[in-house]
Amino acid sequence: MHTLHSRTFYVFLTLLVRNRCMNIKKDNATAYWRENIKYVLVLLSIWFLVSFGAGIIFKEFLDQFQMGGFKLGFWFAQQGAIYVFVVLIFVYIYLMNRLDKKHGYDHDSKNNSL
Repeated sequence: MHTLHSRTFYVFLTLLVRNRCMNIKKDNATAYWRENIKYVLVLLSIWFLVSFGAGIIFKEFLDQFQMGGFKLGFWFAQQGAIYVFVVLIFVYIYLMNRLDKKHGYDHDSKNNSL
């Protein structure tokens, strides 16, 4: 009878520890995705403001200035938004690498599964 109680207690503790570890992994994954979505929304907002705002909404104001012989509003509509988009891609790569390390999903980590 003593062995049965010991084994039951062992199984109970094992399940408790496993459940706790799974909750920690789930909480970690939830925090990871929440921060990832925050980054995406901020970067897409910046891209929207530059492409739509500078190229269309604020075009008249920006046309007072020139860049490379072209009015600045025109330049943003034709070239600037593309350059900003490329820069935002590199910013996103940097932020995601940092986020991966923070949550243990980087290449050097032993726990790479979401």
